[in-house]
Amino acid sequence: MGRGVFRRWQRDGTWQQIFTTLQARADAKDLITWDINVDPTIARAHHHAAGAAAQAREPAAGSPSASCSVRSVWPVAS
Repeated sequence: MGRGVFRRWQRDGTWQQIFTTLQARADAKDLITWDINVDPTIARAHHHAAGAAAQAREPAAGSPSASCSVRSVWPVAS
């Protein structure tokens, strides 16, 4: 089969039809296990970790970090 036939079948949907037919046959014989996994986790970086300009801020009076002498356990990028 030449490249022209492959591309023509790709454009006219022949490959999709073959795949769908084979998938339907395998499903009818219980040869396919349909498992769906959804991962709801999202990894977000703090804006300082993304390279934003650092701003020195004093913690608000009465906040738990106002009386804490250790600000972070992560090394500060210079």
